[in-house]
Amino acid sequence: MPIRVLSIFGTRPEAVKMAPVVLALGKNPEIEPFVCVTAQHREMLDQVLDLFEIRPDVDLDLMRPDQSLAGLSAAIFSHLEPVLESIHPEWVLVQGDTTTVAIASLLSYYRRIKVGHVEAGLRTYDKWQPFPEEINRKIAGVTADLHFAPTEWTKNNLLREGVPETAIHVTGNPVIDSLRFVSNQKEPEFVTRLAEQLGLDQGKRLILVTAHRRENFGVPLENVFESLKILAARDDIEIVYPVHLNPNVQEPARRILQDVPHITLLAPLDYLPMVHLMKRAEIVLTDSGGIQEEAPSFGIPTLVLRDVTERPEGVEAGTLRLVGTNVEKITTETTLLLDNSAAYSKMAKAANPFGDGFAAGRIVKALLDFPVE
Repeated sequence: MPIRVLSIFGTRPEAVKMAPVVLALGKNPEIEPFVCVTAQHREMLDQVLDLFEIRPDVDLDLMRPDQSLAGLSAAIFSHLEPVLESIHPEWVLVQGDTTTVAIASLLSYYRRIKVGHVEAGLRTYDKWQPFPEEINRKIAGVTADLHFAPTEWTKNNLLREGVPETAIHVTGNPVIDSLRFVSNQKEPEFVTRLAEQLGLDQGKRLILVTAHRRENFGVPLENVFESLKILAARDDIEIVYPVHLNPNVQEPARRILQDVPHITLLAPLDYLPMVHLMKRAEIVLTDSGGIQEEAPSFGIPTLVLRDVTERPEGVEAGTLRLVGTNVEKITTETTLLLDNSAAYSKMAKAANPFGDGFAAGRIVKALLDFPVE
């Protein structure tokens, strides 16, 4: 009998990283796959599902305006339980550290369903950074039966927490699988036109920015924007910032950066154009998670707008550098990369420690190899 596997996710980052796994599950005759989306991020989720041609079996459609974490958690609990009852999977797969991950893992535990955690073992050991992700992934970690760790560092985190080594599989991160697939597609016309408008093919250097973390709301995010304003005084660069829809990001971004020369504010980009815009970047400034893994795949030095990262492998390898939200630190480190070719080359040529693009196959194999009770 095929193994019934239910993949559950709700946000764009989850969908990007789960898409290769969902596709690999669907190709294996020993598995009966199902997909349930909570849609805690509706529009941003849908464009990834379309890109990878994934049609969910169940769409809970739980996104609501200004929804609190408690309200979302309650909605996932109440709407997901009937899905588990109906499908009755042997395995639930979750990815990363969202509210969907935490609640789906806990609910699966309540129903004695085995849990596989993709991108397991990431830790900052600071429960407030990132918030609420650090606790979400720990909840998934204590309920999981199989832990798909992207690196040896994440595996060692799990071992220190008492997870049996037999339950941990170092697979690489499936985001690199997705990146390989998307980067090989034709550059979207939007990106080509934008590059022409900004003069990227005539020597202008692109700095791509993503900044939206909850713990950076307020003064830290305003500091980031002030640093961008200082950097934009240079004539040799163009800064492009797709601005997150959260009002806590939109308001200060528009107030500080609107109409500043050499800064282009965009609406959030779909994954395909975002990847191709990233390929054109010379430097990435980000407080996001996944882009810390993606940008180094293209040899792009990445400055992390956070004080801690759950991806220290990148810092150790030299692909990432923590710069926090201090104006002087951000401007100094960015200027160093722009003006010092040796410093730039050292980061650009560092090896990406996050995977080889074949994580999904390893995850499926581990599920099939799990001892039958």
